Amino acid sequence: MSSPRRVDAPTVTTSGRNDFTAFRRELRRVAPQITRALPWINHESPWAVLVSEVMLQQTQTARVVEPWSRFMERFPTPRSCADASLADVLTAWRGLGYHRRAKALHEAARVLRDEFNGVVPTDVAALRRLPGVGEYTANAVASFAFGQPVAVLDTNVGRVIARALVNRRVRPSEAKSLAAELRPRTNVAAFNQAMLDLGAQFCRATPRCAQCPLERHCAWRQRGGDDPAPLSAGVSRPQPRFEGSNRQLRGRVLNALRDGPHSRRQLTPSFAGVTAPRRDEVLASLVRDGLVTRRAQTYSLARE
Repeated sequence: MSSPRRVDAPTVTTSGRNDFTAFRRELRRVAPQITRALPWINHESPWAVLVSEVMLQQTQTARVVEPWSRFMERFPTPRSCADASLADVLTAWRGLGYHRRAKALHEAARVLRDEFNGVVPTDVAALRRLPGVGEYTANAVASFAFGQPVAVLDTNVGRVIARALVNRRVRPSEAKSLAAELRPRTNVAAFNQAMLDLGAQFCRATPRCAQCPLERHCAWRQRGGDDPAPLSAGVSRPQPRFEGSNRQLRGRVLNALRDGPHSRRQLTPSFAGVTAPRRDEVLASLVRDGLVTRRAQTYSLARE
């Protein structure tokens, strides 16, 4: 990518990186202008926040809004999700991919029911005990649901750090340190949300620098050079192609099975143009992952 035009702004320190204090102050000033209208932001239910963060893993925000609303209507509490069958959870997951996340969320709900009295824990260490909850998701839930003073580092925030703060590629460990250093002492959740909003709307893979409200405080815009964001922070890798992938085929099968059990022959439309060995591989992977059960030649959504 070609270098951005230079913008005169006296915010670079003698160490060659951006002034964190000035950047933090300006981001907090413009935060109300860039906040996205997402139903889980400032939601009173920690479970609602957890569900949103699991759904947002590897999925664009716009694709999550409707499934999240439908899921929360069907499963408003961890207990309601835990007491349901996996088949019911997979059905409510309609519209989203990576169905193993639905299974992990169902398992997490059962852990919450059985070990946490149906309550989402407040601290990162306890959240990490839940199936499907990694470092980012635990930090996000701790921050957005409970106001814990932890930084949130995802692809969006990683790009902001690489471009706006240091104007160079950063390793994952360094990105975590920089995110923690940038974190304010108060109102951390609001600041974390503003960082996500900034990255999602302006500091994107193809950046919208001319429209960015933090343009004057961006080290890359000030000094130019190659885009430092690609592969920075270990989170900016492109998603594998979906069209024609096994993920797409798995989704087709699960969509068919939401209407009830199907024989191998009845599933034929889901595998149009696909060889028999690949069809068998996809079906076997769904059984292996515990999403589908097989009896003779009939397949069904897993119940447990």
